[in-house]
Amino acid sequence: MQITLRPFEPRDADALAKYANNYNISKNLTNKFPFPYTKKDAEIFITWALSHNPLQVMAIEIDRDVIGSIGIHPLADIYAKSAELGYWIGESFWGKGIATGAIEEMLVYGFEAFDIDRVFARTTQVNLASQSALKKAGFVLEAKLNATIFKNNEYFDELIFGFRKDSLKKN
Repeated sequence: MQITLRPFEPRDADALAKYANNYNISKNLTNKFPFPYTKKDAEIFITWALSHNPLQVMAIEIDRDVIGSIGIHPLADIYAKSAELGYWIGESFWGKGIATGAIEEMLVYGFEAFDIDRVFARTTQVNLASQSALKKAGFVLEAKLNATIFKNNEYFDELIFGFRKDSLKKN
């Protein structure tokens, strides 16, 4: 199974909507990620994803099928040397190491494309799969903030994982 990160293309809208239209995915993401997720949502997202130069968001492709998305978003001002990582993959692909592989590939891209020294990702205390993928990719827990995330009428602890440029595996 070959994991490929590539720019989105307009033709990806159907596949994106197919995998993104899943409550089990949306419940772990910000409220900007709609549920239900329609083809129109996918088309809007793809247009936005392609609007950055350099690209900040890539399609995650397995065997020529787009099964998710991963993004690295540089911050500004006093946080200018950091970028936030976000990702999701279709539920039928969970538990296969795909997220970890995509994270590792995006780290290489992010440190080459942007003038950053740190990448961080946030998750809730209940999203154990995301925590595992981040740890396997070399992220370390930097902070736990109590009850800072409010999603679906429930509070969650926020876990912040970080990865430093000097930790990048040398190939």
